[in-house]
Amino acid sequence: MALEEVTREKWATRLGFILAAVGSAVGLGNIWRFPFQVGQEGGAAFLVMYLLFVAIIGIPAMLVEFVVGRSSERNPINAFDRLGHGEWRFIGILGVITGFLILSYYSVVAGWVTRYTFASLTGAYFGEAGAYFGQISAGPAAVGFHALFMVVTAVIVAAGIQKGIEMAVKVMVPALLVLLVGLIAYAFTLEGAAQGYEYYLSPDFGVIAANWTSILPAAAGQAFFTLSLGMGVMITYASYIDEDRNLGVDGGWIAFLNTLVSILAGLVVFPVLFTIGTEPGSGGPGELFAGVGGAIAQVPGSRLVGFLFFGVVTIAALSSAISILEVLVSYAIDNYSIERPTATAVISAIVFVVGIPSAMSTDVLTLFDATTAQLLLPLGVFLTVIFVGWVYQDSAKELAKGTGSDASGTLPVLWLWYVRIPILIVVGFVLVINATELYGTLTDMLL
Repeated sequence: MALEEVTREKWATRLGFILAAVGSAVGLGNIWRFPFQVGQEGGAAFLVMYLLFVAIIGIPAMLVEFVVGRSSERNPINAFDRLGHGEWRFIGILGVITGFLILSYYSVVAGWVTRYTFASLTGAYFGEAGAYFGQISAGPAAVGFHALFMVVTAVIVAAGIQKGIEMAVKVMVPALLVLLVGLIAYAFTLEGAAQGYEYYLSPDFGVIAANWTSILPAAAGQAFFTLSLGMGVMITYASYIDEDRNLGVDGGWIAFLNTLVSILAGLVVFPVLFTIGTEPGSGGPGELFAGVGGAIAQVPGSRLVGFLFFGVVTIAALSSAISILEVLVSYAIDNYSIERPTATAVISAIVFVVGIPSAMSTDVLTLFDATTAQLLLPLGVFLTVIFVGWVYQDSAKELAKGTGSDASGTLPVLWLWYVRIPILIVVGFVLVINATELYGTLTDMLL
């Protein structure tokens, strides 16, 4: 099938696109990954670095992917062919592979969350949260919930852009925000609230000065993960945007709402942890389940609080999972004579199979998470920045569409040169540090 013959759906409304992109960005990275990253990297010191990175690097980098997506109207792989630079399609291939790997273990973690949501109603993990997490985090039951989550994700994506993804996120994202605000009001009443807020919101700038070389890469990896950069999602979603949309404004709203959810999640998690004296960051990837789950078990109204909290995380996980799956499905639809439901079913089944090792071993899951977040995501962003900044000649022209300006306008030109030099240098620096750290981690594991 020739690329030009493919008829692509469009977002029905601007709100639908923004909520879909927010839904993609808002996920387990905000509520599962964010708290233990904050705990491991110095509390509020990490929060400051994370917010700065999102504002200074994350938003301009998101616009880089928007430019590729909207100007090509194709999936991440075909986008570079459509733009006349087929030799750069390896960037899209890398993004699709990265998204595929992330979804394979992401679905496993989402399966844990789903199980905890229902277990909250019975109090199954209230006796010993750490032991319960150890029992359910790996094994046949984890495989089963991994399968359940993939089925739900596939059903939404199979329904299409407007009737599936857009309709789902218009319900999920507002519901997530409302529930988070309610949980924050509850957390405010807990005994450990003041201590939790101090840890989370009062940065020690001495910690930043002394440890910035470790905090910066961690903040960068978290930003790329939560903004869904480097995995082809924003290229794919932008391929469904009309030319009259202002990419800068939409990107700003997406980054703002995504970051807001991360901040709100911390306002729930840390008061709960400090109420029972749990040290933030001590639980690693299991922090949300063993740490927060154990804390919830000891606060008033624990069953309802647990159900609502893990229900919020489930909604967030689902909104992100459908965006990653859409990248893979979009490629199949664009390139082969295959219907969306069939493509969704086949790809979901493959993702499920690849995710089984992560469901059987948390060590495998941790390795996948470290490799994708520390290496593959920043590498994908770095290469895309090179392409948009130095190779593709119409980058400023594409960004200017919908702004009332043209390619020679001040903002498009400033953005282009900002992408070409400062962003490229910072992302390159982060990539080198992360690659070095990951190499050391893998060496230690193998030895």
